[in-house]
Amino acid sequence: MQFDTPRRTRNFDASIVPMINVVFLLLIFFLMTAQIAPPDPVEVSPPEAGEGAQAGTHDAIYLDARGTVAFAKARGFDAVRAAIEARADPRAPVLIRADADAPAQDLARIMARLSTLDLRGIELVTVPR
Repeated sequence: MQFDTPRRTRNFDASIVPMINVVFLLLIFFLMTAQIAPPDPVEVSPPEAGEGAQAGTHDAIYLDARGTVAFAKARGFDAVRAAIEARADPRAPVLIRADADAPAQDLARIMARLSTLDLRGIELVTVPR
């Protein structure tokens, strides 16, 4: 009587573990390097103000210290105006994120020109003291 030795089945669980490790490492790498929010078009540091209501999550117009006006990829007030009017809801409120060192005349001029657009609101973003 001759008995055959049972064939050994391959254990697939042990060969999947390194692949799972690589997948998790790639996932962590992509999460760490991904941009969660697009960067601001120009760098601004808002002025300080007393406590007040928190700013909404509306579209933002940026005014840097040199007086450059930006909205998304548009630069210059005429391009910003066209971009605001091209939004899905052109009357939606906008935020103004002005640099603390931005000329007050530029800010006043922008707000006056924005008032002609029939927006539901214009908010100036500041940081609390």
